[in-house]
Amino acid sequence: MVFLIQNTQNRDAKVMHLKLDELIRAVKEARNSLIDLEDMSGEELGNLEREFRKLREGKPGTPEKASAAASVE
Repeated sequence: MVFLIQNTQNRDAKVMHLKLDELIRAVKEARNSLIDLEDMSGEELGNLEREFRKLREGKPGTPEKASAAASVE
């Protein structure tokens, strides 16, 4: 039973990743480098998390594309 539940969760996660990948690909301002986040190191993910936190807080010093995407909202 546990394997069935785990298989279903893995499939759902894969489907969600594919949908998000398509959205990233389709949005002109999005950074395609975000498609492969699962391959990034923990340090790289931490840097990206801090970058998005700065965006949410409206602090300067964020990349141009990310700032442009935030201003679209």
